[in-house]
Amino acid sequence: MRTLEEVQATLEIAKLKEEDLQKTVQCLSLGDNVSSDDYCLIELDDTLCHHIEAGQSLVIRGDTDEHAVLCSGDKTYDLKIAHTSNLLLFLPGCQTPEHLTNSQQSTHVLHAEIWGFCNSYWEVRKHRPRLKKLLKVLMENPYEGPALAGQQENTENTYTMDDLLETIQASEEEIKKHLQTIHACQINGCWRVLDSDYEMKLLGHVTQLVDSESWSFNKVPLQTSLEELGPLEPREMIEHCLNCYGTHYIENGEVFYTLDEAKVCRATALMLLKNAVKFNLGEFQEVWQQSVPEGMSTRLDQLRSAALVDRTSRPETICLLRVEDLPEDTLERFNHLFTLREKWTEEDIIPYIEDLCGEKQTTGALLTKYARSSMQNGTKVFNSRRPIAT
Repeated sequence: MRTLEEVQATLEIAKLKEEDLQKTVQCLSLGDNVSSDDYCLIELDDTLCHHIEAGQSLVIRGDTDEHAVLCSGDKTYDLKIAHTSNLLLFLPGCQTPEHLTNSQQSTHVLHAEIWGFCNSYWEVRKHRPRLKKLLKVLMENPYEGPALAGQQENTENTYTMDDLLETIQASEEEIKKHLQTIHACQINGCWRVLDSDYEMKLLGHVTQLVDSESWSFNKVPLQTSLEELGPLEPREMIEHCLNCYGTHYIENGEVFYTLDEAKVCRATALMLLKNAVKFNLGEFQEVWQQSVPEGMSTRLDQLRSAALVDRTSRPETICLLRVEDLPEDTLERFNHLFTLREKWTEEDIIPYIEDLCGEKQTTGALLTKYARSSMQNGTKVFNSRRPIAT
């Protein structure tokens, strides 16, 4: 243990002036069995610090073949190892000048024991949740409706919320929000997505009932719908369908739904496109309009990020291209898009990259980094910055 006199003598040898330094002197010594493998440091911003100080938890998620992420209750953060040329020391109980009282501010020596050291730490950055896997695991066993009499329902490969939290690299709030986006519902405690044919069957029941009863699409009564369609499908499935394709409100104590024209038209289009490689655009628009409930109008903007129109072909065509089917990684996404089409207009490509934008990031910045722009027939187009293998 060094004395104050020994410290002052060391300063004199080093030709350092005592008045230029902090008054508190830290003398460090190595503890027993000190190792760089005993501790791992992580750098947290103010938001995450307050999260921890409030008694909340942070969870590291990721399978062995995945890059680990850090999740709070509502956000996802990327974890990356940052190396530093300065050795980082772990000193439990170490007191810095701001921790000392006024009476302790005079020059004196404190002794601290080093418990561990390292030259790297985990750096945390806000990141998009990795949710593509969510639909993938739920599609292992989509719900096709109640089992027929005498048959047992298949419950293999079904997931509770706890299972999803163990599997999906996203916060609980982000997972719940995405479950709504993909029209998942809870059945016997497990989250299930509906088989696409069954979901369209439910929607068909609802729209046909609206048509037969001459109801307005803005005023579909819940109770009457359940009573009329209950013999055909489970009531909870009818209500789930109404929640997926409408917005509920209460009038005079009764629950009504306003069906969303864009959602109904979009679902109908996806059903028509899923079995065709390409569709003549004019013929498709005609069939599409005939397939939606009377009184609803179809528009191509309803298919944003779900279908791609080729204006350069003759005749013009349309094909299914859903953003949720594309790679989550930014570079892989751009490579895939440029494999599908060598040159993209800004109008066509933006719906397929806007979900890649992080905080304070724009689609323009992504295009600048991953694509090269040029003019073609007076229109700005984008192509890959590097050769794409086909």
